[in-house]
Amino acid sequence: MGERVLIALGGNAMTAADGSASPDDQRRAVEGAMRHVTALITAGHQVTLTHGNGPQVGNLLLKNQIAADVVPPVPLDWCGAQTQATIGALVLNALEGRAAVVVTRTLVDPGDPAFQDPVKPIGRYFTEEQAGHFEKLGQTWRRFDRGWRRVVASPEPLEILDAPAVEALVAAGFTVVAAGGGGVPVARDDAGRLVGVEAVIDKDLAAAMLARAVNATVLVIATDVPQAVVGFGTADARPIGSITAAELRVLQAAGHFAGGSMGPKVEAVLRFVEQGGDRAVITSLEDIGAAVNGAAGTVVHR
Repeated sequence: MGERVLIALGGNAMTAADGSASPDDQRRAVEGAMRHVTALITAGHQVTLTHGNGPQVGNLLLKNQIAADVVPPVPLDWCGAQTQATIGALVLNALEGRAAVVVTRTLVDPGDPAFQDPVKPIGRYFTEEQAGHFEKLGQTWRRFDRGWRRVVASPEPLEILDAPAVEALVAAGFTVVAAGGGGVPVARDDAGRLVGVEAVIDKDLAAAMLARAVNATVLVIATDVPQAVVGFGTADARPIGSITAAELRVLQAAGHFAGGSMGPKVEAVLRFVEQGGDRAVITSLEDIGAAVNGAAGTVVHR
């Protein structure tokens, strides 16, 4: 009997090895990633997919910025929805089987403290003069070492609103692509209506939430390294193999995982296992087959 698996594909699965994101680069990258996924499906596992969308949203933002004097820039939630559909279509073409894409919304709290101090950088670097122009359009920009970059809030995901639709498709035997880029961020206004918000939701935290919602037994975070590492960048660095959630929490509390890279992945696998998942794995895309069986990557269990 296969298992119900949710795989979160990192940005490396959606672009060329050098990070380029031309249409042909993205198509070839997705086709390569889907060969690994197809092997899992052929082995009898029921797979649900989610993915990053950073380079794709970055491209849309650049188009917005270049054309800002001609047409109004579209909001960030629209960019998220567009990239979910685009990447989803590439995945469907590569799988060629019983598959479906759900444009998925993720609920956040408009009062989340992240909205008061937006720190998530998105898009490319610009000059101070260019940044000032976009600030006049209501955007928030900050100076970094390489120039000015737009920053937005990254609030905590509260609910995957379209998870029931995803679950229905999974139960019907579909390989479903959902919650790409963490989901389209939405909040309820004062009248209780759902509205899009300018935010980026961490895709790994959303993946853990979606995995529980669709009753996955295994969560795989596919990234560009084979395992999480203790003491990364030091002479004492060592890879983490099989580990309990409690042991990994101790390492997390000791500050071993950087907030902008491995940190969210570690938090995601911890939440999934602590909330009832059988096991979660952080590993490279090439090793996801072995990872599902607990034979590769950082394997987190109870």
